[in-house]
Amino acid sequence: MNRRDLRAAFANLNIWKAGEKRAPNKPLLVLWAIGRCLGGMDRWTSYKVVDTELRILLRRFGPPREIVHTEFPFWRLQHDDVWEVREASHISIGPGGDARIGSLIEENAHGGFPKEIYDDLIDDEQLAVGIADDLVDAHFPSTLHADILKAVGIHSRFECVRRRPRDSLFRAKVLDAYDHRCAVCAFALRLNKEPIGLEAAHIKWHMARGPDQIANALSLCALHHRLFDAGAFTLSLDRRVVVSNAADGPSLIDVLGHFESREMFLPKSEKNFPDEQFLKWHRSEVFKSFADVN
Repeated sequence: MNRRDLRAAFANLNIWKAGEKRAPNKPLLVLWAIGRCLGGMDRWTSYKVVDTELRILLRRFGPPREIVHTEFPFWRLQHDDVWEVREASHISIGPGGDARIGSLIEENAHGGFPKEIYDDLIDDEQLAVGIADDLVDAHFPSTLHADILKAVGIHSRFECVRRRPRDSLFRAKVLDAYDHRCAVCAFALRLNKEPIGLEAAHIKWHMARGPDQIANALSLCALHHRLFDAGAFTLSLDRRVVVSNAADGPSLIDVLGHFESREMFLPKSEKNFPDEQFLKWHRSEVFKSFADVN
């Protein structure tokens, strides 16, 4: 497989789909495995290790789920022709065609990139990092890219390739709708008459097919944008700030606690208020809590 075909193969992973639900299990496993390659580690990794490491990544960067499945990407990546399970012929298969977790553990199953792909990634760091950049750009907002790559041991030095054109005027429209202030903390600062430190945050992520519409956006300071995308807080359907019960630390009160249950600063026009459908998506697919926030 040439370099271009290899990059395309990873870009076209078959991702599980069920309505609007996020499923970054495969991308996160691939990113973690690429990090191992760049670290010079063996291409084979036991399922037990994958289960531990991928579970951490999914809890941090995946959607809030009571049950985290690490066995699915470990087994299903084989169908994308970018992964092998060394003991595949000995693994017991369940009714749905997936490996049984008990069998993966009992057989001490090991998975990894096929040797040809592994060698290509080892030999060409730019290719490996380019694939990683493609994956984070396709499945996560830019506010999380650096954290994800750092978590898997990848140091990106290359530009991400955008999969869809962005509305160049989107930020200006959103900031203007919110009167150039953060919807949470009302931060508002200008430098040479231009707003600084404010960003247009998608409620339903761009890579999840969230539209470039003001009703799917918030004007947020850089800090609250990052916290919103990380799931540290969300908005209830009556547009009040809801802080995750998973958030803690010395800065919690100052950064989020003071705004708990407060109504956000709304746009000047009611037609630009955050749309309920996008708020529901953020609550179910990003917000790091299982509590009801109605």
